Amino acid sequence: MGVATAPAVPAPESERVGPGREHWLRVARETADDLATDATARDQAGKAPFDEVSRLREAGLLTLLAPAGAGGGGADWPTAYAVVREIAAADSSIAQLLGSHYFLSGGARFFAEPALADRVERRTAAEGSCWGGGFAHREPPLTLTRSGEGYTVSGRQSHTTGVLVADRVAVRAMRGDTGEPLAVVVDTTRPGVRIDDDADTFGQRLAGGGTVEFDAVRVTGDDVLGSLSADEDILSPPAALASPVGRLLAVQLRLGIAEGVLAEAREYSRAGHAARQPAWPVEAPGDPHALTMYGELTVLTRSASALGAQALDAVGEGLARGAKLSYDEYAEISVLVAMAEAAAADAVRESTTRALDIVGAASASARLGFDRFWRNARTHALHAPGAHRLRDVGDFVLNGAHPPFVLPS
Repeated sequence: MGVATAPAVPAPESERVGPGREHWLRVARETADDLATDATARDQAGKAPFDEVSRLREAGLLTLLAPAGAGGGGADWPTAYAVVREIAAADSSIAQLLGSHYFLSGGARFFAEPALADRVERRTAAEGSCWGGGFAHREPPLTLTRSGEGYTVSGRQSHTTGVLVADRVAVRAMRGDTGEPLAVVVDTTRPGVRIDDDADTFGQRLAGGGTVEFDAVRVTGDDVLGSLSADEDILSPPAALASPVGRLLAVQLRLGIAEGVLAEAREYSRAGHAARQPAWPVEAPGDPHALTMYGELTVLTRSASALGAQALDAVGEGLARGAKLSYDEYAEISVLVAMAEAAAADAVRESTTRALDIVGAASASARLGFDRFWRNARTHALHAPGAHRLRDVGDFVLNGAHPPFVLPS
């Protein structure tokens, strides 16, 4: 087991470069269109998303970030963000599952030694495996115990994204002897792994969430990626970028939901007016009140999108600096991402709530499924409150305090 003090060195550029951003955006749009056709029916059925994961795998999206030379898509983080946002506009549950997969399967670049990170990426590409789990701090924690030449993992983790359909589960476990938090990966087929479909959420029903239990599950040294400690003597600034990189996925998810609900409301407004449906607000889409709400929500979402773009650029610059990145620079990046998180949280909350008012009484129809946008946004917000990020921004502005090292759950 190695403890990473900097992100792993990526594969040579000749191996990493894939078809290109435009190709993957086209694939994402096609996949999103496919998911949108039955999004409401699938949400209402609430089945484990095995079929949806197959769609992602067949489209090549699961291996998007793996080097092209290893059989992956050879894409970068900005492309992965754009893909998640595109999918979120159609089905945010699947976008959350995919974003979590990207962060967890790509986490080896931040926490593992270079040789191990390379092996992890190549295995993911070869198997087309789907990753679930989360590296966030949990109580009670999972425990990692020495056992012969390897380790055992024990404990229980609830509300875990993607575990119902995951081939590999990445989790945070505490070493029994030192208490150090470590990133650990477990094959779900190993003896002692039990996964329960007990999430029972009112939103994000297709994110594959559930409970995973480890009963002295054996893992090897290669399954222990590295340290998740926030101690600056252990975690370098480049490795700490895992926090804003992961949190920026939540920004894209929220922006995608906001854009998705406004797009569907707009199309339904136009179609409803053309058909002169009596359930529609008077004079829509020429009603001044409806026009004002569309204007307000568009400005709010576009403003959050602009801040998200600034955060994305900052994260990209931080990754490019590599070992030259300082803790102060990392803090600036993390705060900017926190601002984007808060702005996106406001945009998605307002859009998913007020879009129902724009549509009017017809939005109460379960068949139309407008409620899923609100339920999904609200459920996601409960697990990742935007108010926490505002506190971090305020502490940085007022006191110069570095934001905490927070990883997605």
